[in-house]
Amino acid sequence: MILPEHREAMLRALHEEKRRERPIFDEQFAEQIGRFLAETHRTKTPVNLRMFDPFDDVRVIGIIERLDTLNRRFMVDGEWFRVADIVELGMDTE
Repeated sequence: MILPEHREAMLRALHEEKRRERPIFDEQFAEQIGRFLAETHRTKTPVNLRMFDPFDDVRVIGIIERLDTLNRRFMVDGEWFRVADIVELGMDTE
């Protein structure tokens, strides 16, 4: 028999074990991201970006509608995303 409080604590611990660490990238990758975002925004090319999330595999797929270089973010489908959360660049080939 397990107490509900212990069960919840075990589930939280299992969830935390799956937490991913944020990858650290060099300045060259940051510059590559900036060029990629500017070019795909200018040409209205659909993107397929993998974003950092501590628990899930998150993808942003669509056309970059707006770029906010001051706050280092971009908009796809009316939702803002942080440039710092990009971990993989790609173009949507579908």
